[in-house]
Amino acid sequence: MTKADIVNEVSKNTGIEKITVLKTVEAFMESVKGSLVKGKNVYLRGFGSFIVKKRAEKTARNISKNTTIIIPEHFIPSFKPAKTFVTKVKNNVK
Repeated sequence: MTKADIVNEVSKNTGIEKITVLKTVEAFMESVKGSLVKGKNVYLRGFGSFIVKKRAEKTARNISKNTTIIIPEHFIPSFKPAKTFVTKVKNNVK
């Protein structure tokens, strides 16, 4: 499902114009991204959590040059679905 599909679905179900729904969806995504950039997690009860994970420093290998490199500690965005959401998907996806 794409962003356009989500906009169409919400517009159809609510009767709100597509352009308004599109602006709302984009504003929501910008809010989530902005919060994660600031290091703040976003919790949506019954859906899941957008969280910032910390990756520890590690040693990696460049096979083509046969050298080791150090990948520094860094942060990545992640999504953790709610237990009720996971249960619904497990029981309904075929």
